[in-house]
Amino acid sequence: MSKHLLNRRRFLYGLGGAVVAAPFLSSVAERQAKAQSVPVDVPKRLIVFFTHYGCLTNRWFPAKSHGPLTTADYAAMQTLKPLAPYADKLLMVRGIRQMNEWSFGGDLGQTTDPHTQVCGSFFTGQPVTPADAKFTATPAGRSLDHICAEQVNPMGAAPLFMQIGGVTGSTNNTQAIISYDAPNRIFPGFGTPSQIFSQLTNLFGKGAMSADTYKAVRGKSVIDLVRDDLSSLQRVDMSGSDKQRLSDWVDLLHETNASVSAQCSADMATQLGLTDAAIKGAGGGPGGGDISKAAPVMMNLAVLSAICDSNRVIFMKTPGNHTYSELQLTEEHHGLSHRIGGPNMGGPCVADVFNKIAKVDAFFAEQFAFLVKQLDSINEGDKKLLDNTATVWFQEMSDGNSHNLNNLPILQAGGCAGYFKTGQAINVDGGKADLTVGHSEEDCVDGQSAFGKLDSVGTPPTVASRPINKYFCNLMNAIGVKADASGFATKGGDREVSRFGKYDDSKLFNTNDPATINNPGEYSELRAS
Repeated sequence: MSKHLLNRRRFLYGLGGAVVAAPFLSSVAERQAKAQSVPVDVPKRLIVFFTHYGCLTNRWFPAKSHGPLTTADYAAMQTLKPLAPYADKLLMVRGIRQMNEWSFGGDLGQTTDPHTQVCGSFFTGQPVTPADAKFTATPAGRSLDHICAEQVNPMGAAPLFMQIGGVTGSTNNTQAIISYDAPNRIFPGFGTPSQIFSQLTNLFGKGAMSADTYKAVRGKSVIDLVRDDLSSLQRVDMSGSDKQRLSDWVDLLHETNASVSAQCSADMATQLGLTDAAIKGAGGGPGGGDISKAAPVMMNLAVLSAICDSNRVIFMKTPGNHTYSELQLTEEHHGLSHRIGGPNMGGPCVADVFNKIAKVDAFFAEQFAFLVKQLDSINEGDKKLLDNTATVWFQEMSDGNSHNLNNLPILQAGGCAGYFKTGQAINVDGGKADLTVGHSEEDCVDGQSAFGKLDSVGTPPTVASRPINKYFCNLMNAIGVKADASGFATKGGDREVSRFGKYDDSKLFNTNDPATINNPGEYSELRAS
């Protein structure tokens, strides 16, 4: 049997007793007790790209909201053209509502602030407190990244949260934060690429991590897990051919360890463009720096972190209140999303405002496409690194002027090792293929953004309003997070996650009602099987 003919999954089958050699050692297998086979899978990862202030939904969404989406479909989209080459690996999740929507009367959530409460609640599903703290109210619970990381990261390490452009001014401003490691406590993460890169370079060896480092990062290697069994087997009286097979199999284990860890190297960093010049050029400063330089560096750091398996939960976000001068824009992004160049509501529209917003939207799409391309360029066993992730582009809201949270734009790349369907749009709100694309450009018709008609440029609140909580359950289950009998993610749990957050009804966020999840479970229609 040629050791080079066996693929990685085939030989990583048994980790208990004599079963470690059962596929290869016929004479020994007949004399040893049978044990249950435990498959060893590649890591499954959650990678999130988060952008502020929504988008022009009518340019972002395709006309078809349910069914196959091909390369031609994406190529025909105004905003998502850069994603066309990856159509068969994309999943567009339609019909979702984010929780805790701001309005004057608090009909769909709290009345704290349109951005404070959304950023605070987005990945927590919790109201923000104190409710009257416009910029500093924080959620009463941890965020998705921390809930996931404590279960799936090596040794329960914290998630990797990267603020593209730096963390300046955002360590106490909820409008610029999406990560919380404890109730009412901001987790600022990293804003400087050099900090992340220096941690990763500590994992580099001469072409591979050392055995000790690999063990520390990944928990235990395959050889560590079977070392005692191997030692016992090597002392067993066996035929000469079986001895050779056992020797070949040990070689295979060493070879596979090296093939996984060898990619975590200085050579790979260089291949990804993570040079000293790139790292220094992407440092975040006041105002966010040059995001066109910072974003690809941060994304390549996310890819390298995944390759090195130093983190399986990676969140990154663009800066709030940034002026995209790198796109030759002079108005700040938040003000553009309001159409008037400032944070108020209603007034004279900025000249050519829709094309300016579209520039930012297209830039975000290009960055996400770059991330997808990089993940899809790395081999991992018989698949690509992308295939073993759920890589998701989330947006703070739907339309940035109406601030509506239903009809949320969500695009996922990668099926997370076959957990999710790909190559299509799935409308979880009834499966209709003609769901509205919104009304983002039905404004500024006469050069004015009318104060009394802001809601009309979004999507009516009764449309595309299925709770995002259930999709978060999908994501957690896909990467291996477990729940206890309550259905909430719990370290040491033994069942699938079916509940997330305090409420799954946006109307309850402006109440003091007890915690209520009306519709537990995940969206089964998103699963491949």
